[in-house]
Amino acid sequence: MTFFTGETLGQVDLIVDAVYAGYKTERGGMADPLVPLVGVSRQGGFRYRGTRERPTLLVLTSNLAEPEWPDQLDETTGTFIYYGDNRHPGRLLHDTPRFGNQLLRQIFDWAHLGQRHLVPPILVFTTEATGRTFRFRGLAVPGSPALAATEDLVALWKTTEGQRFQNYKAVFTILDEAVIPRAWVHAVGRGETSGLAPVAWNAWLSAGGIRPLMAPRSLLVRSKAEQLPATPEDQALIEVIRQRYKENPFGFEACAGALTRLLLPDVARLDLTRPWRDGGRDGIGRLRIGQSPAAIEVDFALEAKCYGANNAVGVKEVSRLISRIKHREFGVLVTTSYVDRQAYQEVTDDGHPVILTTAQDIVGLLRSAGVRTPTQVDAWLDGITASV
Repeated sequence: MTFFTGETLGQVDLIVDAVYAGYKTERGGMADPLVPLVGVSRQGGFRYRGTRERPTLLVLTSNLAEPEWPDQLDETTGTFIYYGDNRHPGRLLHDTPRFGNQLLRQIFDWAHLGQRHLVPPILVFTTEATGRTFRFRGLAVPGSPALAATEDLVALWKTTEGQRFQNYKAVFTILDEAVIPRAWVHAVGRGETSGLAPVAWNAWLSAGGIRPLMAPRSLLVRSKAEQLPATPEDQALIEVIRQRYKENPFGFEACAGALTRLLLPDVARLDLTRPWRDGGRDGIGRLRIGQSPAAIEVDFALEAKCYGANNAVGVKEVSRLISRIKHREFGVLVTTSYVDRQAYQEVTDDGHPVILTTAQDIVGLLRSAGVRTPTQVDAWLDGITASV
């Protein structure tokens, strides 16, 4: 891990995944590393240089851990989902103290209208666990190669304590640049041009082409801790599901089917097998791939296991699903627990086409769908029961 702190913060370049740490001041406080590093203010998720009407540099920071507004960084595709700063009721969409949502609207408007020369470089940082410490995630641009202009900035409605309000969901793409020159960052921050601009930035500026920083994952066998929710809030969500179906495993099949539709939004059909016909597959479905009329459909098998946190899905259950996957099909296993290491290893080592969806994944799917409290989970499950 590349690590910088202290006086070096005023000298170093911005390196993807490098950590920039705060340091103690003469008065005993902790200095914010982003101030000497890129010259922005000390606080807030939105920090900029220049003026609000004409920013010359924008810094976005996130802890990637706020349950109600789950910012996400997909390192495999370079996609960064960032929620605006109207995160509580009582204000209009653009009426926020640090004007973050105004900045989002302006930046995406410029990008959509072809005025990319007005869009400031966007530096993405995520906070680390200790103190004022940040990890640099990369140089970003608004939008995504996979989304239309109508989909990369969306105003979402949310209800909190009976009050409705809106906030932005913005989609950015991290550019394929490993090192961002410090000299360029400070030059554009001052509103100056510089010949040190990264190649991918110039390509986007001139023609709108986005070259994402894509980092395919190596084969991964997740540990038990990585498959189970870590926080009490997340544990409470999965426990609602366990309690609902602990005496009704066939009822959980419908829940697993609904979760599969969240996991794979392009499911064209999903049929649950009847209890007395269950041959090890709790459902069979078809996933649509591509855009009509050129789309194709691929069959898959679903297996659902509502287990407690200490009851793992083992080799027996996984092997049964694998044995029933036909040629050119894939499998989806959904469990409220975790998959033990041997079974997980078998899937990854042998390259079996099985999606292993564990308790932590379920929590992520629910939160992405706006289901973020135990009461909301109960209501969501009631809706599944009513539709069966």
